[in-house]
Amino acid sequence: MILSTENTITELSSFLSENNILQKNELIKSIEKPGEGNMNVVLRITTNNRSFIAKQSRPFVQKYQDIPAPIDRILVEYEFYKNIKNSKVNCYLPKLIAFLPEYHMLFLEDLGESKDMSFIYNSKSISIKHIKHLVEILESIHKIKVSNYPANLELRKLNHQHIFILPFINDNGINLDDIQEGLTEISQAIINDPNIKAKVNEFGNLYLSEGEVLLHGDYYPGSWMQQDDSIFVLDPEFSFTGPAEFDVAVMIAHLVMATSQETIFEEVAKLYNGHLNLNLVKTFTGIEIVRRIIGLAQLPLQRTLEEKLRLLILAKSWILNENAYS
Repeated sequence: MILSTENTITELSSFLSENNILQKNELIKSIEKPGEGNMNVVLRITTNNRSFIAKQSRPFVQKYQDIPAPIDRILVEYEFYKNIKNSKVNCYLPKLIAFLPEYHMLFLEDLGESKDMSFIYNSKSISIKHIKHLVEILESIHKIKVSNYPANLELRKLNHQHIFILPFINDNGINLDDIQEGLTEISQAIINDPNIKAKVNEFGNLYLSEGEVLLHGDYYPGSWMQQDDSIFVLDPEFSFTGPAEFDVAVMIAHLVMATSQETIFEEVAKLYNGHLNLNLVKTFTGIEIVRRIIGLAQLPLQRTLEEKLRLLILAKSWILNENAYS
């Protein structure tokens, strides 16, 4: 069964009934896309009793179908939801309904009329209340003890290319001037710096190594959902066990890019109660800023060339850790 908005209600009803997803006397009323999914096919299925989310992984990235991706990434997402099920952080993520591994399908609670927090790139602001909440959720994820957790190495290798390799070379298939005129020129101080290349290579190896902390793996505004004044977190398909500093750095990088306030680094570092090596956080943060400005995974970040240059200069200083913590 291939999930699609082209599925008829009749055929989807039959499939979901046969696999015990639909309850007795439950009837599908509508099938729709809840939003633009990057990695997977995502559908909202509304019945006479409820609505729920169906996700299916394919052997490619849904948004960029020429990029291969491991189809078993949906298993990692399932394992994440399964491991948090009895923890206090469970209330901030959609509840797990069912998993059909043979079809690479996951069924989750529908969070309803919520919106992802990518709007902060345009609003250029986020409340300290929401920052505190996001840090608390991340810290709670990191405290969950797991064993025999999937390495998720194939998806990490794909991510490694887009975080640590492609943004730092010229011949990467990306014409930055097609994104914004002048972006190629301001990228050269990053791309041609051998010290940056060495540092990024070191941290790329750290990203691919095994660790003990359960990570979300993609903790940025596209994975944060706001519903009224509540915040929820989605899409842990990049999850693995590794350095907590990586998750924290990704969060900080996006808050800094959104607000242009580098003091957010210290704010988040103070709010996070677990142990952190702030030098690792700083370098990972700089790398994430670079890859989002001159890499393939562009953000809805409407900034002038001068503003992007300032972010790249900041990122360079953080990658090289010019003011290292002792």
